[in-house]
Amino acid sequence: MKPSAISILCALVIVASPTGPAAAQQPEADKDVITLLNMAVIDTEVIRRNSRAFKDLRAQIAKYRKAIRADIQKEEEVLRGANEELARKRAILAPETFAEERRQFEERLVQVQRTVQKRKKDLERVAAEAVKKVEAVLNKIITDVANEQSLGLILRKNQTVLVANELDITPHVLKRLDTALPSLKVSDPGT
Repeated sequence: MKPSAISILCALVIVASPTGPAAAQQPEADKDVITLLNMAVIDTEVIRRNSRAFKDLRAQIAKYRKAIRADIQKEEEVLRGANEELARKRAILAPETFAEERRQFEERLVQVQRTVQKRKKDLERVAAEAVKKVEAVLNKIITDVANEQSLGLILRKNQTVLVANELDITPHVLKRLDTALPSLKVSDPGT
């Protein structure tokens, strides 16, 4: 009869755990490590979702994205009109002339595509810069809280299975972040 994995695990725990006088004589260094290991958890997703700075950042990025999208739609309409005009001219233009106009249209199309890609990259760049600024302030606040509360370990809440509410420093950090950085000016991606 084969022993189950649970019974093997239980036997290992019983054998490995110190009992009796050996446990009572735990070295002082081990006790100091245990008492120094004050722990907390933080939910960074809640902070990113609810902080004033991140909300402000998202609103500004959305505004820039909407403006870029409107410009792109205007360009697409102009290109669509130019393509329709080119199609109408096909029957009346000489093949060489039509080929030259078609080439110019395609160059313009490529230029518009490059411009669109550049504007999207610029938007991503300014968004990343703004996030970095907020996260720098957030990291300083977390460090300050850790020092003030003598925390030896802070875990992300999404990486834990079970956490006592008393260990969660998220509301405290969120309040400090909102006070320290209620808003943030995001650079215009067009400049």
